[in-house]
Amino acid sequence: MGDPSRLKVGEWVVAIGSPFGFENTVTAGIVSAKGRSLPQENFVPFIQTDVAINPGNSGGPLFNMRGEVVGVNSQIYSRTGGFMGLSFAIPIDMALDVQKQLRDKGRVSRGRIGVVIQEVTKDLAVSFGLDRPRGALVNSVEKGSPADKAGIEATDIITRFDGKPVDSSSDLPRIVGATRPGSAAQVEVWRKGAPRTLSLTVGELQEERIAARDTPKERKPQELAANRLGIVVSDLSAEQKKDMRLAQGLVVVDVRPDARAEVRRGDVLLKMVHNGQHTELKSSEQFNKLLAGLDKNAVITLQVRRGENTAFVTVTGLADKG
Repeated sequence: MGDPSRLKVGEWVVAIGSPFGFENTVTAGIVSAKGRSLPQENFVPFIQTDVAINPGNSGGPLFNMRGEVVGVNSQIYSRTGGFMGLSFAIPIDMALDVQKQLRDKGRVSRGRIGVVIQEVTKDLAVSFGLDRPRGALVNSVEKGSPADKAGIEATDIITRFDGKPVDSSSDLPRIVGATRPGSAAQVEVWRKGAPRTLSLTVGELQEERIAARDTPKERKPQELAANRLGIVVSDLSAEQKKDMRLAQGLVVVDVRPDARAEVRRGDVLLKMVHNGQHTELKSSEQFNKLLAGLDKNAVITLQVRRGENTAFVTVTGLADKG
């Protein structure tokens, strides 16, 4: 068996299978990319190649030029059902690990820490005071989860997990998933402009749960002037705070056609990040004053809650001061 980590982009590989029933067919190509994530599959760092794979090849071996098996051909991307230059293989070390778990325990277990994450864009990196776009931005933390017990917070950016760098958000699910449940791990996060190291015990991924998504109650737009983002916000009522289990926040009650922030009516704004500084939004007056004091070319990030989900929205540039 070969070591998939030693594969290089541009290296030649060959596949053996039975496409369309033609047995012992050999096709050749190069490694196009490594560590690919596919829709609905965040745990496998697929090897992408341009080796011709067609129905009947799935499950066949992918060889390097030394005759070593480096992957198991898994799937293709196609609009026709036939090969179009995009083939994906499961790294052989991961396939062997799955085989061992099935043989030993009869099932596959994956690690989890209980966070919802998103990619760190260039604008987000600027807002959070990070040197470059990297890591996984934590949108929310599941209550009682390993991340919650370790002290990980929404707005943290996870940059390293268990000694492994997290260069993009897609790296984190793979690294965590490959970590044995019950094992201890060190987590490096970027919090409020400075690095911090936390310790946690990795949990086990259970069956996926679907959370109900309720839209917060909307208020009628007030006849108020929009702020420099082109939106009108209002303080949350006591009833809304109780319904959404929030201590503070601002509800978006109107979005003007020239709005600079990608938000919707009914969204709740929780925090604003600017130059690495995090400010909890407690009143519309406070928020609008913060915006009024910023430069026209300022880059800010808003933590937005929509239903049961949270996300970060970056805004580059504000309207002129009125």
